[in-house]
Parts: sequence; structure tokens; C-alpha cells
Amino acid sequence: MSHIHADVALLTDHRYTASTAASDDWYLGNILRDDELLQKALNKLGLTSVRIDWAGDGVDWSAFRCAVFRTTWDYYDRISEFSAWLKTVEQQTLLCNDASIIWWNLDKHYLSDIASKGIPVVPSRFIEIGETIQLSRLLDETGWEEAIIKPCISGSARHTYRVNSENAAAIQNIVQPLLSREAFMLQPFLSDIRTSGEYTLMIIDGQFTHAVRKTPKDGDFRVQDDHGGAVHPCDPTEEQIELAKQTIAVCEPPPVYGRVDMVRGNNGEWVVMELELIEPELWLREQPVAAEIFAGAISKII
Repeated sequence: MSHIHADVALLTDHRYTASTAASDDWYLGNILRDDELLQKALNKLGLTSVRIDWAGDGVDWSAFRCAVFRTTWDYYDRISEFSAWLKTVEQQTLLCNDASIIWWNLDKHYLSDIASKGIPVVPSRFIEIGETIQLSRLLDETGWEEAIIKPCISGSARHTYRVNSENAAAIQNIVQPLLSREAFMLQPFLSDIRTSGEYTLMIIDGQFTHAVRKTPKDGDFRVQDDHGGAVHPCDPTEEQIELAKQTIAVCEPPPVYGRVDMVRGNNGEWVVMELELIEPELWLREQPVAAEIFAGAISKII
């Protein structure tokens, strides 16, 4: 059993446990910079913290007053292991965000829940485990000339494909075997993402702190930096901020922190693409005061 002790465990995964990054490893450098800002802010409040692999062997999770999900970016590739771990750890320490909200936010079926509470979301057709699909027929049924298909439990654009009548059969051949073990969702392709991109608003302790805009590389639709996307500072409109706050507000229990990703729908309206409450990148390095607010929120719950 590990003898690591601290007030706060900042959860990462095995790829990012290093305390320093090579000069050419900008990805790890960004992770470490964000966590450094949060750890300094926690220290100012008299709280010790340590970065730790969620799946590390022999960790005594009861030694921590709180565990905060930060960069557990392998959970969707290890979902059975992660689920078993979560069931155990939620009995041993306080989780931030709350375990119930983590379970809910794991699966993108949550979009139906928030839509039922009046939040405008990207229209979604869920394809359940074991279902047999004909993507060309689904496109006809929905009236979507182009669509995006992706797993309900995923991240970093894993198995995310742009579908149209010309490639529907080929994409179906990829997705159908995967449906034996995981659900997928089909959404209309929103053309504005190629130009304006995706707006990401951070809400911490109930307040909007900052935002970034993510754009895909030329010829792509995926905004993740893993796929060549770029991140830009931005000043969202009051309409966008209000939508982000409303989205967080309908969650039960209220999350301590979260990220609302939104895009313009094909009719020009703002719609929620995703609600990230598990391990959202928060770009604290773009707004260091947000780290202070985050640390204060963690301090409140413990």
C-alpha cells in the first residue's frame, strides 16, 4: 500500500505523471503548467496536493481528503477498469466532481437529459449496443445530408467519423462490429465548425471564468490538438455565457467545475456540443486567476 499523503490528489494517468517535460514536449508542458497553477493556489490556502495516476498500484485513497479529476485521459480506453476503480474509490474519499455526476457524465446519453431540461443541444440519434444499423437509411430518416458518428463513451475524437451518402457503407463496416460492446451517437454535421470552430467556456464554482475557441486544421473537422486543431483566446458573448451557466445549473448535484463546449447550429443558434465534467482541460494557463477560483472551490467542499 502506498504511503503517499496529501490533502488533495490531482488525478492524472500513467502517461503524464512526470514532474518535468522535455523542451519539445509541449503537450505535457501544458498539463504541468495548469497543475502547477492549481497546486500553488491550493498551497496558498494551506492545502497540500500531489499529482497521481488514478490507476496506480496500491494507492491508499483514504489518505486524501479529496481527489480531483484532472487529466485522466485514458479512462474511455479502460472503461471497465475505470468503472471498477470508481466504485471502490468513491467509498474511500471525497471526489471532485461528485461521483454521481461522474457516472452520469461518462456517457453522452446525458445530452438527452439536459435537452429535456430545456438546454439546446446538437440533435442526437443514439445507436444502442447490439443494434444493427444502416447508416444510409439513418441519414434519410433524419434528413441530415452529412453527419458525425462517435461512441457514447469516448474522448479525443476516438472512432469519430464524418458520414455522408458516399461513405456511409464504409463507415458502417467500421462501426457495426464496435456496436457489439459500445453505443454510438449520430449527429448532424454542423458546417460552422470548419470556420468558427468550437467555443469552450469554463464554469468554476458557479461562475464563468474564461473561454477559448478551438478550430480544426484545414480540411478536417476535429478541433482536438491531437488531430492538429488550434486553440485561440476569445471573449464569448453574454448569450454564450448564459447558455454555459444554464447548462451547468441543470446538473444534479451542481458540479464544482466544468466545461461547456458549444457551436453554432446550422440555423445560426448556439447549441451545446458536450458538457465536460469528468476530466476537462481547463486552460488555466490562459487565465491564472481561474486556478485561484478552482482552489477556493475545492477548499469549500473539503
